[in-house]
Amino acid sequence: MKAVFTIVVLLAAAAVGAVSLLPDTESSSADGAGSVHTVAHGELLVTVSEQGTLESSNNTEIKCRVRGDSVITSVVESGTEIQPGEVLVLLETLAIEEQISERTKFYHLAEAQVARSGADVAKAKLAISEYQEGRFISELATIQKDLAIAESRLLNATNRLSHTLVMSRSEYASELEVEEKEFAVSQAELNVKLTQTRIEVLKEFTKKQELVRLNGELEAAEATHKADVERALADKNRLERAKEELDFCTIKASRSGLVIYPTGEEWKEAPEIEEGSTVHKNQTLLLMPDLKQMQVKVGIHESMVDRIQPGIEANVTLNRTVMKGEVSSVASVAKPAGWWTGNVVKYDTIVALPLTEGLRPGMSVEVEIVVARHENVLTVPATAVLETQAGYSCWVTKNDTVERRSVTLGDHNEMFILVEGGLQAGEVVILDPLANVEEAQVEAARLLEAAKKTESPLDAL
Repeated sequence: MKAVFTIVVLLAAAAVGAVSLLPDTESSSADGAGSVHTVAHGELLVTVSEQGTLESSNNTEIKCRVRGDSVITSVVESGTEIQPGEVLVLLETLAIEEQISERTKFYHLAEAQVARSGADVAKAKLAISEYQEGRFISELATIQKDLAIAESRLLNATNRLSHTLVMSRSEYASELEVEEKEFAVSQAELNVKLTQTRIEVLKEFTKKQELVRLNGELEAAEATHKADVERALADKNRLERAKEELDFCTIKASRSGLVIYPTGEEWKEAPEIEEGSTVHKNQTLLLMPDLKQMQVKVGIHESMVDRIQPGIEANVTLNRTVMKGEVSSVASVAKPAGWWTGNVVKYDTIVALPLTEGLRPGMSVEVEIVVARHENVLTVPATAVLETQAGYSCWVTKNDTVERRSVTLGDHNEMFILVEGGLQAGEVVILDPLANVEEAQVEAARLLEAAKKTESPLDAL
C-alpha cells in the first residue's frame, strides 16, 4: 500500500504542476493537447532484455587433487592457448617431500618388524615340531627306561623274597631278613607304579599342556605378524599416496585448448587462482572450455521468469553482431539476492548459441528473449494510458474536442500496450494525458484522495 501511495503522490504532484501550466479552460479541447498518436494495427513484440555472459556448455575442469590446503607457486595466465603436456599449475611441495621422508622411515621400520615377527612365527612352528618329534619322545623314552629298571628291580626283589622265604623255612634266614625282603618288594612295586603314572601324566596331560602353550605362542606370533604386515602395508600405502600427491603438485595439460580461470558467484568466498593463494582438494583451478559449444547465462527478473520457457527464441548481440539463440533451460531456484544484485531476485537462464567463430568465455552480451509475438493487433503507446478509479483510460482527440475512453488492455512491452477494446484503428490518442488533459489531472487527484483514505495506520508508519 505504501508503494502505491507513493506512486499516486508522484502522479498527483505531476498533475498539479501540469494544471498550473494549462490555460484556464473548463472543457477539454485539443488545443495545447501536446503530442498525439494515431491508433493502428501492427505487430507487438514482447521481449525481455538483460545483460548476459558468454560461457561454454562443456568445460573440462582441472581440479586440485592434493589433500588439505596447498599453496600455488605458479599458474598459467588465463586465456592462454596451451598444448598437451604443458605445465598449468605448480603447487608447494615442501610439506609433501618432508612427509615422504617420514613415511619412508616408518615403512622401513615396519618392514623390519615384519621380518622379526615372521621369524617368531617360524620359530613357534619349529618349537611344536621339536616337542612332538624330539623332546616328548626323548622324555617318554627316559621314563620308559626308568620303568624297565623299576620292573627289573621289582623282579629281583621278588626273587630274593622267594629265596629268603625258602631259607626261613629251613631256619637259614631270620624273620627280620624276610621282612626286609618283603619291604624291598613293596618299594619296588611302588617305584613301578610311580614310573607308570609318570608315563600316563606325560602322555595325557604334560604333552597336551605343552602343545596348548606352544600353539598359543604360535597363534600370538602369527597375529603379531599379521598386525605388522598390515601396519607395513598401511605405511607403504601412505608413502605411495604421498609420492602420488607429489606428482599431483605438477598439473599438466592433457589436451590442447584455451585455459581460463573459474569465476565464482559474488556470494561465494572462493579463493582467487593466483600465485601465493591457498587452494583445497577438489577445488576447480582451471577450466578448458569447448569453444564449439558456447552459451549465454543471463539473469531473468522474478516478475518475468514465469513467461520464459525452454525453446523460445532469443537474440544475442555482441559488438553489434546479432546471433539467433534459443532458451535451453531456466533455473527453478533463484540466485541469492544481496548488495551485489541490488537486492533484485533473478533466475539463471541459459541461451544456447549456434557454432560461431570468435566467441570467448566471459564476453558480455545483450540478450533479448522474445516472450510473445502478437500479429495484426491494435496498440497504443504506454504514455497514452492512465489508470483511474474506473480503470484504464485514454483521451481521444477528434474535431478539436477531447473524449475520454475506457479501454481494455492486454499484453505490453516497454513502449506499447495491446488494446483489446475501447479504441478503433485510425483514432488519435493524446500522449501523456496527465500533463496535457485537465480531466486526466482531476482523475489523478481523485485517485490520490482515495489512496489517502484507504491507507492503514501501519502503512503511515
